[in-house]
Amino acid sequence: MGDFKHLVIAKFNEGVVVEEVLKGMEKLVSDIDAVKSFEWGQDIESQEMLRQGFTHAFLMTFNKKEDFTAFVSHPNHVEFSATFSAAIEKIVLLDFPAVLAKAPK
Repeated sequence: MGDFKHLVIAKFNEGVVVEEVLKGMEKLVSDIDAVKSFEWGQDIESQEMLRQGFTHAFLMTFNKKEDFTAFVSHPNHVEFSATFSAAIEKIVLLDFPAVLAKAPK
């Protein structure tokens, strides 16, 4: 089986210093070995009616689902989740085994 992905799409509350949240998230993933990779981005292209207020996407990759489970229960994740939850207005979470349709070159 391939990698396991954790995708978060978020709309932050007005007044939140997003850069501080991002620093916290980057520290979190660097401190937990179960995270294989982490990438994020801010939407700059989509029309507002299509993005529905969501502005940021975060994608974590794990070698297997068990690594994701270990990440979710890690004390650092539990602590950061409270901070992250307070900063967001809306969120979409998707956790899934990845199906590789085209390998990177």
